[in-house]
Amino acid sequence: MGADREGGGRRGPARVMAYTACGVVLLAGCASMPDSGDLRGVESTPRQDPQVRVFAMPPQEDATPSDIVQGFLEALTSDDPHYETAQKYLTRDAAENWRPEGSATVLADGPGTESNHSANREDANDYSVTLTGTKVATVDAQQSYSPADGSYRQVVHLTRDEKSGQWRIDVVPQGVVMGKSDFQRNYMSVNRYYFASNTAVRADAETGPSREPAAVADPVYVRRRVDPTTQVVRSLLSGPTSLLSPVVRSSFPTGTALAKGVAGLTPDDRSRLTVPLNDKAARAGADKCDEMAAQLLFTLQNLTPTVEEVELRSGGKQLCSLTEDRVDTVATRGSAQRPDYLYFVDADDRVVRIAAGSNGTRPEPVPGPLGEGQKALRSVAVSRDEHSAAGISLDSKSLFVGSLVPGGSLGEPVLVSGGKAETDRLTPPSWDAQGDLWIADRNPADPRLLLLKEGGGDPVQVRTPGLDGRVQAVRVAADGVRIALVVEKGGKRSLLIGRIERDEKAGEPPAVTVLELRSATPELEEVTAMSWAGDSRLVVVGRERGGVQQIGYVQVDGSTPEASVPAALTGVKEIAATEDERLPLVAYSEDMIVRLPSGLQWQKVTEGTAPVYPG
Repeated sequence: MGADREGGGRRGPARVMAYTACGVVLLAGCASMPDSGDLRGVESTPRQDPQVRVFAMPPQEDATPSDIVQGFLEALTSDDPHYETAQKYLTRDAAENWRPEGSATVLADGPGTESNHSANREDANDYSVTLTGTKVATVDAQQSYSPADGSYRQVVHLTRDEKSGQWRIDVVPQGVVMGKSDFQRNYMSVNRYYFASNTAVRADAETGPSREPAAVADPVYVRRRVDPTTQVVRSLLSGPTSLLSPVVRSSFPTGTALAKGVAGLTPDDRSRLTVPLNDKAARAGADKCDEMAAQLLFTLQNLTPTVEEVELRSGGKQLCSLTEDRVDTVATRGSAQRPDYLYFVDADDRVVRIAAGSNGTRPEPVPGPLGEGQKALRSVAVSRDEHSAAGISLDSKSLFVGSLVPGGSLGEPVLVSGGKAETDRLTPPSWDAQGDLWIADRNPADPRLLLLKEGGGDPVQVRTPGLDGRVQAVRVAADGVRIALVVEKGGKRSLLIGRIERDEKAGEPPAVTVLELRSATPELEEVTAMSWAGDSRLVVVGRERGGVQQIGYVQVDGSTPEASVPAALTGVKEIAATEDERLPLVAYSEDMIVRLPSGLQWQKVTEGTAPVYPG
């Protein structure tokens, strides 16, 4: 808190007191009270300590204008649920018109203040300062995070009350503003779940294809210690963010909200969360109610794994109940689909595999022509049902698609690039949840992003309005509605995330468009490799300007997740992960396939290149 702001080390009239079960901390401008233990003062709040609670202190009598501004800024970083204490620093009219929940602006080092000397005189009854800083990100009214840059300058004006003689703020920027470390302490990212509008077919070897809806993670930021469970449920009911709303749906009937008078939601001692809804929810049938419960269960388990069952009620009656052992029969989710194998290309340029998550180091050739060495391959992609594979020839010129069953021949390539150099030809391909194959042709004379329906037929050119640069890598998310692209422009390679929209009509080629491409790694100058590593998370290999290569995680919205950073590894050229976060990372480094079991160091597996999980 204070460390985020200019002059944060000095003590103002307001104080911050925080507490934990084993000690107490003090920050300028707020106060915290413990469940137990003594109250004492210290200078800063440990950012990662979940026990720390920070509450704001109201303005002191006869506080100076600068102390009022300082106290107000500190109050914005407190755990006051409705910012009631922060409003005490404002005039009545300013408090009525201020909407702190409307947005959050995140600054690199917290807001500094510049006194507007020309307008400030010792004998005046008004005073103004300019809040300054460097923007890092914004969170909008939908709680959606977006990276930002540039300078931040907003004027705060104060006036002296004629009767009381006390200074108060009468002009204040809308929303809240705070430094990056305060934001990380106060807010956390949570995946809300909706369903893909175009339901993907999930193939099962025993039961055949099914059309269970595919869950899509829509990350938002909520305040960490202000009843996050109730916050997230209300947020889920409000509907998806504008970025995903064109391609996802909610099973909650329009107008569904928490029942009147519901103040908070808490699981019972059987790990069941009862959610009372208004009468709009009662219109849903049994199947839709199960989908509603699945949305809630996926969302809440992302927030707190202690919720094992969700019960929906309306008008005092139970609508439905869903337990975690039944939720996968209602909807599919990428992070719940565990692949059977890890695949890569061996020293003989064949596709081989090792059981996913095993300690094995002896790969076996995959069944079918791609494992028999009929064609020397540079890279491979395996369909999510693990029935088909696509391989790129050693010269990166040709794309072959074959079945992963014994026998059969590979046939002619389904796509050929006209690029003159290997680096100007085909990228490694990627399969989506519908069984379609994505690939980019890097030919400078005709750069294209292409889709092959079910891995064959005439390639469909994917429209990419607003794309500035040449696609160097393609990875489609398990949800089927998001795509990650490494795009090169001017010697810089960036990771962009976009939304996939399809317009498919019977008897006509599909029209496919990637829209709203946004950078997920604004701080990286060179992205070397990437892979999906969760429902809304990717693992990325890259480097900052003037820095060394590093491996880290990023969220689809460009924020940094709280997951631990993978152990360092040099010379990484390719990396593989899966939405099932229990499986280890796998990389190609220094002419070896290596893997990173949870909590351990990188381990050598065998010689080979181009490691991939299905997808």
